[in-house]
Amino acid sequence: MIVLYGITNCDTVKKARAWLAGHEVAYRFHDFKKEGVPRERLDAWIAQVGSDQLLNRKGTTWRKLDASAQEGAQDAAGAKALMLANPSVIKRPVVEWSGKTTVGFDAAQWALLVRP
Repeated sequence: MIVLYGITNCDTVKKARAWLAGHEVAYRFHDFKKEGVPRERLDAWIAQVGSDQLLNRKGTTWRKLDASAQEGAQDAAGAKALMLANPSVIKRPVVEWSGKTTVGFDAAQWALLVRP
């Protein structure tokens, strides 16, 4: 089962969910705001894609952080702690396909992943 992780009101997550529905792809949605960030999954994502790809340094949440919080996220351990404390700083959506994790929405890439 495909699992899409994100935040309900995120525009990119909305586009991703609409794309999956439009392509009749079954998935489960995990809302970071309601269900939190699953610590064990975060470890797996960092191992697969790296903390630099997961940490959204361009978003509003990042820009609102004080300099010490931003500095603390320069290594993987600090980035992980920040993502657990502030789920909105995770780039969205994070999608677990069969054995692959993607970050962000890329329709062309997703089309390759859902083809039988």
